[in-house]
Amino acid sequence: MKIIVLNCGSSSIKYQLFDLPKGEVLAKGLVEKIGLKGSAIKHKRNDGLNKTIVGEILDHQQGIEYLLGLLSSVEYGSLKSLDEIDAVGHRVVHAAEDFSNSVKITTEVINALERATELAPLHNPPNLKGIYAMTQLLPEVPQVGVFDTAFHHSMPEYVYLYGIPYVLYQKYKVRRYGFHGTSHKYVSSRACEILEVDFTKQKMITCHLGNGSSITAIKNGKSLENSMGMTPTEGLIMGTRTGDIDPGTLLFIAEKEKTSINYTRILINKFSGMLGVSGVSSDMRDIEKAAEEGNHRAKVALEMFAYRVKKYIGSYAAALGGLDILVFTGGIGENDIDTRKRILTGLDFLGIKIDNKKIMWRGKEMIISTDDSKVKVMVIPTQEELMIAKDTYEIVTKDK
Repeated sequence: MKIIVLNCGSSSIKYQLFDLPKGEVLAKGLVEKIGLKGSAIKHKRNDGLNKTIVGEILDHQQGIEYLLGLLSSVEYGSLKSLDEIDAVGHRVVHAAEDFSNSVKITTEVINALERATELAPLHNPPNLKGIYAMTQLLPEVPQVGVFDTAFHHSMPEYVYLYGIPYVLYQKYKVRRYGFHGTSHKYVSSRACEILEVDFTKQKMITCHLGNGSSITAIKNGKSLENSMGMTPTEGLIMGTRTGDIDPGTLLFIAEKEKTSINYTRILINKFSGMLGVSGVSSDMRDIEKAAEEGNHRAKVALEMFAYRVKKYIGSYAAALGGLDILVFTGGIGENDIDTRKRILTGLDFLGIKIDNKKIMWRGKEMIISTDDSKVKVMVIPTQEELMIAKDTYEIVTKDK
């Protein structure tokens, strides 16, 4: 079965073409700078062929038209025709309380996702654009929505509620939802496969560290808590997001700067975090380079990042009543050796012992703790697109 997986951002579309149940990636690519100058499609086939096409791409529908053309072209494609496409899987960030699992997309599902847009105004609209476009371009092909929030539906009420009047939860569903669920679910189950242990009997912490970062406590195969909240702004300090912040601070800033709610939203999502503290970049590599050159703010930003990850690991270990497995994933978690070292230093009280040679590896599945470490520490490259493809395959084949 040929399945296209789409991850639509505000000005980009990541795509992969899978052949399931083999799990083979036939092609993948990125449509970038949609609606901006320098629009392009970077396309790669599984035989190593690479093609970049630069040209005007006005909107998501046009971007999807172009990528479908590439996938089915004689010269660059992996399909003889678009008729070979059996299903489309979409990454959707926010499903509110409506969906605890991936679902086949129907009119009712689209309506629910449109309602959830006010909870994720930066993410759901482009996700929906991908669904709208595929509905227009391939109306007979089934589509499946896979939700970042779904894995965290197992969080108990005492975890997901905020300390605000309960009526606000009842009226507006103001609560913690958690995100990156597809990634956390994949790396936690994959870690258990590698270790040959029962996923449903482990106490685990998974750290998805990248430009957007979150940590999940997983008990007996279910998410107990995720560091992100009602929106992806809560939790760890991130590339451009504040992470945890006293809400009174935002009121103080708004009063002093005489700013609007929209300005505050942009401030905490686009100009804060590692970028705001360091004044250098939202990219950890740039910040580390600046720190090596003596930039004090860059050094402080790196210390803040590691400290907050460490703090969450400690608090989640307490919430779980112990810890069996600790997993790092995401661009930083998989590849940034120095950040991993900063985070893991001082966690020996949990029973963590790190192999000084193995911690230097990057970008592949590995156990970086010693053989006698009470807690197994692992690096697992995330494969969210594969998880989306598998969920899509299961739902579509079940309907046949």
